[in-house]
Amino acid sequence: MEKIWLKSYQDGVPEEIDLNEYTSIPDIMDQAYAKFGPKPAFHQMGKSITYDELNEQSKKFASFLQNDLGLKQGARVALMMPNVLQYPIALFGILRAGMVAVNVNPLYTARELQHQLKDSGAEAIIIFANSASVLEKILGDTPVKHVIVTEIGDLLGFPKSLLVNTVIKHVKKMVPAFSLPGAIKFKAALAKGNSATFKPVKIVLDDLAFLQYTGGTTGVSKGAELTHKNIVANVLQARAWIGDSAELGKEIMITPLPLYHIFSLTANCLVFSSIGALNVLITNPRDIPGFVKELNKWKFTAMTGVNTLFNALINEPEFSKVDFSSFKLSLGGGMAVQEPVAMKWKEITGRPLVEAYGLTETSPAASMNRMDLKAFNGYIGLPISSTIFAIRGEDGEDVPLGEVGEICIFGPQVTRGYYNRPEETAKAFYGDGFFKTGDMGFMTQEGYVKLVDRKKDMILVSGFNVYPNEIEEVVAGHPKVLECAAVGVPDPKSGELVKLFVVKKDPSLTEAELKAFCKENFTGYKVPKFFEFRDELPKSNVGKILRKDLRQ
Repeated sequence: MEKIWLKSYQDGVPEEIDLNEYTSIPDIMDQAYAKFGPKPAFHQMGKSITYDELNEQSKKFASFLQNDLGLKQGARVALMMPNVLQYPIALFGILRAGMVAVNVNPLYTARELQHQLKDSGAEAIIIFANSASVLEKILGDTPVKHVIVTEIGDLLGFPKSLLVNTVIKHVKKMVPAFSLPGAIKFKAALAKGNSATFKPVKIVLDDLAFLQYTGGTTGVSKGAELTHKNIVANVLQARAWIGDSAELGKEIMITPLPLYHIFSLTANCLVFSSIGALNVLITNPRDIPGFVKELNKWKFTAMTGVNTLFNALINEPEFSKVDFSSFKLSLGGGMAVQEPVAMKWKEITGRPLVEAYGLTETSPAASMNRMDLKAFNGYIGLPISSTIFAIRGEDGEDVPLGEVGEICIFGPQVTRGYYNRPEETAKAFYGDGFFKTGDMGFMTQEGYVKLVDRKKDMILVSGFNVYPNEIEEVVAGHPKVLECAAVGVPDPKSGELVKLFVVKKDPSLTEAELKAFCKENFTGYKVPKFFEFRDELPKSNVGKILRKDLRQ
């Protein structure tokens, strides 16, 4: 069969990026510090730090790691905290010292945390006090030698820092008691670190920057090795795609997704920092009324998110009253954007919800819709600069345009493999270097890619393929449905049948009403045979609905 590998790009966007523009991630930030020094870089709960302050503080933290802890270049350092000012300071300190950042979800259980710390070989961890009791349980069975603890209000300035930390600990009782002898406080670490004693190290593009663990939604999480080259490439690719729609030093990016997640890490923390934007950190995006109050304080220009977050916002009455006059870009990723959500989003904000696609293993951006998109189109866009997509069948051969197969990706942003897992790495790649995403989709003649579903989530009913994304998108359009998820359940006759989990928007919704709606919109084998109403659906740290938990 003729090979169908498509590389597409929008008019005016370079087909290839120039990887020589930066030597490393710290080089990206060094240039940002020089260009945008006095401008605000990150903001949390009423407190902003400038690019100059970020430069100075991250240098102090790097010095602390080198001199006080005695860590060498290449050492693994774990970060376990939500969106607080301490995160970018610690992250950029780790990277400029030539060390490897290991991002950890602060909601992890002791078992999950232990696995990641042992697997990565982390020698130090910067941890949120709210999660410290979890670390206490397993610390002795990990390679971690140094613990730095921080609280939510540490860098908010006196007296606000004291007030916030006191309320969180004693009024809301969100910090379980813990004992970590020898642990040092984050502010004390900065005080110990002297920026003048920081020793610059030589970092090259092929050096490892992150061990970024996959969510573990399909089993034990694996550490994707992301080099400086992978991340630099993705920053350049995303920036080339955004083009002139972003103005240097003038953008205000709303950052509700956690910076420890690859989407927010690259898109918000790195891409927008490289152009001198202000990242407004939303520490608790699940507090939707509080989130909307924060939005009202800003003439924001951009926001990233996932479908469930956008859905929660459009169902918050106060959201429609927000000032969207400066708003230019809303980027959706992490999971499929549903058309009913995208349509309502544009109706309220006046801006289309631009869908992009990527994975942890692609740093993450691989495809994106055009920035001049007028309305939601249901596609995950075109392969971005220097990126090639192939759609392949079970036999590994390219399928004809328009046919569904596994999306496979080749580009400089693709991971070199999984840490200490050569067999898993070998299974993830074809011999020609294309990465197997595990996502099913098809490509149009113009190069647009349609995401159909996860390969492992596909439901096989009497030999027919049923894709949960299709079921969920249609049912989400029902006026009485807030959220839904479809999974396959075993059946002796059909192999599998469709089960639908639903969170009601309107309490009057009945199973009979929903079943009639499905029969009207789906052919027989796609119609869910089982329905279960729930108060909420299980979600990952960024709000992706976890179908595996529902199947269990």
